[in-house]
Amino acid sequence: MERAKQKRTKNKRAYAIFIQSSMSSLKLLFIKPFLLLATITVVVGQPYSSVFSFGDSHADTGNIRFINQSFHCLFPPYGETYFRRPTGRCSDGRLVIDFIAESLGLPIWVQPYLGIKNGSTFTSTVEDQGVNFAVVGATALDVEFFIERGIIYNVGMNNSLRVQLDWFNEILASLCNTSSKCNEMFGSSVFLMGEIGGNDYNYPFFLKRSMEEIRTFVPLVIKAIASAIYELIDLGAVTLMVPGNLPIGCSAAYLTYYETADKEEYDPATGCLNWLNKFAEYHNDQLQKELSRIQAQHPQTNIIYADYYNAATRLYSSPSQFGFKKTLTACCGRGGPYNYNKSAVCGNPGVSACVEPSQYVNWDGIHLTEAAYKLITQALLQAPMHTIPRSRF
Repeated sequence: MERAKQKRTKNKRAYAIFIQSSMSSLKLLFIKPFLLLATITVVVGQPYSSVFSFGDSHADTGNIRFINQSFHCLFPPYGETYFRRPTGRCSDGRLVIDFIAESLGLPIWVQPYLGIKNGSTFTSTVEDQGVNFAVVGATALDVEFFIERGIIYNVGMNNSLRVQLDWFNEILASLCNTSSKCNEMFGSSVFLMGEIGGNDYNYPFFLKRSMEEIRTFVPLVIKAIASAIYELIDLGAVTLMVPGNLPIGCSAAYLTYYETADKEEYDPATGCLNWLNKFAEYHNDQLQKELSRIQAQHPQTNIIYADYYNAATRLYSSPSQFGFKKTLTACCGRGGPYNYNKSAVCGNPGVSACVEPSQYVNWDGIHLTEAAYKLITQALLQAPMHTIPRSRF
């Protein structure tokens, strides 16, 4: 850990001399709480050249392949809709990060860091598109935090946000070896910070730990995310998109774990569990407050809150408007009222998917379908607010 810290300090000093020159050319844009993403303001006419992504399974494009080759997302029917094969994405197709990359006109999808490190991806693509450090099961807090509290960390490795930042620091030298090159790359890159933090709550919630205990995790999770943002800003990041948590009360897994006969627990309009969604809203509110504080300290940096929560909620509230017939039932699963069984998850032998995933919001009980991720991305990128049209995705 001490070596990693010394390495990060060295990198920060090395890049500090050229970061300031890029800051002065940027304009401020901060999206107020609970507004969808509108635009990112940069130098007029300057396109985004790359995306650097950190997060969990909602953003992992294949890092899990190099960590746990038996993980269920690596087997059919995952990937069937778009890629026609499993890619390590925990969905039937593309994720939000894929649609963002496409909207930026990147030549190929953002490649997983561990694929580059293991030589399965040409490093020359890094300059064209960026790197994805997100890993299935990743948390904002380090694994020791959960072990100390007796919470099972069931992915088998610590791939927390801190670990992902260390990976970013390791690859810096190959990303840009001169001040002008780094200045150009960081000034025209989008840093996607998540979704991250969801698993910090998923693990204890799935163990039925108390709400009182889990609420105490929130300020620690927010602090970890904020620390990562500060570090990236120090290294030269100028545009950061920070998603909030999804409406977990609408998840087939949560609906199964916390199924109850008490109708008062459910939203009559959507069938989602109210108390779980209120918890997600609490996290999102605290995250936005912290982003506001960071923005005030760094007025020349674009810090954008991406409201995944409300972008997704409309799919549950008005499913027919978006072409969905099933909102709470998982497309891929087996058993139970929500087609979710933790002992027979999607990707396991004998577990099949629905015929038309595009008619489902939920893919496997925890993750969403490509159709849902696409609509969430569209809600973020097509919001009416903008400053410079040419800077829109």
